[in-house]
Amino acid sequence: MTYKNEEMTEAELYKKLGQLTRNKTEWESSISDVAFLLESVSPKIQAKALWLLGEMGLVYPSKISGHVPAIADFLNSMDPLLRERALNALGRIGRADFDLIKKYWNDLFRFAKDEAPNVRLNFIWASENIATNTPDIYADFMDVFAELLYDPDDKVRMESPEIFRVLGKRRPEFVEPYIELLTKISETDENRVVRIHAKGAVKATMDRPN
Repeated sequence: MTYKNEEMTEAELYKKLGQLTRNKTEWESSISDVAFLLESVSPKIQAKALWLLGEMGLVYPSKISGHVPAIADFLNSMDPLLRERALNALGRIGRADFDLIKKYWNDLFRFAKDEAPNVRLNFIWASENIATNTPDIYADFMDVFAELLYDPDDKVRMESPEIFRVLGKRRPEFVEPYIELLTKISETDENRVVRIHAKGAVKATMDRPN
């Protein structure tokens, strides 16, 4: 199935992408068609394509490799939705094969201070995905995530302890310097989800196998 802009309206195209999202058996053969939609004039379609390419890349990283530069180009978009979707896609692809997104990895850290809360949130999500299978690269970047524990946006603060949980399971020595801070947050933060996630990060770090 092809997804040419001129063949259907935005609503019809978005519906087709939604159907494809659920039909994973067609993913491998549809990667090029979805990547074509990155050239769409519709930010809504571009955003959906970016998200789907990230999911496809998690499953078929070798098939997505040629499209990674086009995905990464959206990191510089003026549209925060497209920036966040590019981050998410690179995170999913990087989870499957870090080498595919390695050249862009250092650049991702600028989004920890992006003006849009959802972009900062997706920076954390992308980092969690990458750290799942490539944790060592985060050894010298923990302070970036520690600052996000105090983010003014509740959704960002709710997610920020999760990167400590992910790394606490894999490289507890990265998280140990922040245990006191995370413990304090787990006991005193006004947001219940933040408290729960901070507690989970402490537990993941301290309950590691000897």
